Amino acid sequence: MNYTEAKAAFETLFSGAMEEGAARQLLIDLYERGENVDELTAAVEVMKAHAVKLDVDPSIKSKLIDVVGTGGDKSGSINVSSTVCLLLASMGCYVAKHGNRSITSKSGSADMLESLGIRLDLPTDKQRKLLEETGFTFLFAQNHHPAMKYIMPVRKSISHRTIFNFLGPLTNPADVKKQFVGVYDPDFVERIAQTLLNSGTLSAMVVSSRDGLDELSLGAPSFVATLKNGAITTDELDPQSLGFKHAGLDAIKGGEGEENARITRAILEGGIDGAKRDVVILNTAASLIVEGFARDYQDGIQMANEAIDSGKAKAALEKIIKVSQSL
Repeated sequence: MNYTEAKAAFETLFSGAMEEGAARQLLIDLYERGENVDELTAAVEVMKAHAVKLDVDPSIKSKLIDVVGTGGDKSGSINVSSTVCLLLASMGCYVAKHGNRSITSKSGSADMLESLGIRLDLPTDKQRKLLEETGFTFLFAQNHHPAMKYIMPVRKSISHRTIFNFLGPLTNPADVKKQFVGVYDPDFVERIAQTLLNSGTLSAMVVSSRDGLDELSLGAPSFVATLKNGAITTDELDPQSLGFKHAGLDAIKGGEGEENARITRAILEGGIDGAKRDVVILNTAASLIVEGFARDYQDGIQMANEAIDSGKAKAALEKIIKVSQSL
């Protein structure tokens, strides 16, 4: 479909006017063809228009960043992106984390963060206050995208991923302008980067590892598309060139929400070394480049390690939990 056709189709879908059978066929057809940039851009625009937005002070809005994966990699890994977000908040970043419960994995971001003790049910005014006081807030997708009630039954009836695996990371209700996005399918890296550019994103990295992870991996080089100054460039990143030890996907295996929360806490408290900490450090370094805090990967790696080793990460986590519970 071209942009106009796709926008009309998604307007019908998000308004609840599309019959369930037609909606199911639309999602399957898009998957089988492989969603193009016009379709992704139109779907993002429509989904954002139907969202409950989080408005923040302009001085903070320009700084907002999100780190998120599309899911669908079936790796069963720890919640890398969510752990990165908490670490970034300890370093002075303003993180508006958009996420949901598990759909294609054992532990979605919401499952893990809830197990840590962070409240997920905050109204927008308190989400904003949490962000202002701690540098972190969580935008629970099911509370910000009410139109998904028309779509979730259809999505759950389809055994494979749908366009909504991509749309979640691209439709942050705070309209963040800086994003680090992991995609499990390398064929979509440049398409997602172009969609972000079309949607007004100013700075971004979109990554996909050769071993199928929707993060930067320790076990294989990753394909990287970087959006900066209105242009997209592509490259490949070998983690071993940055000094990381090779580690396969088994080394970053996690579990359900409670187990992944324990792992995240241990990483941020400095109680875990090895692959689980390293994969968080690597992805944090890349996110710091997107944010503009780090000049390069080595700079970002040093900053991320210092945040953990100094106790800043632990203190930030405890503050986020405490403030979220008090609001």
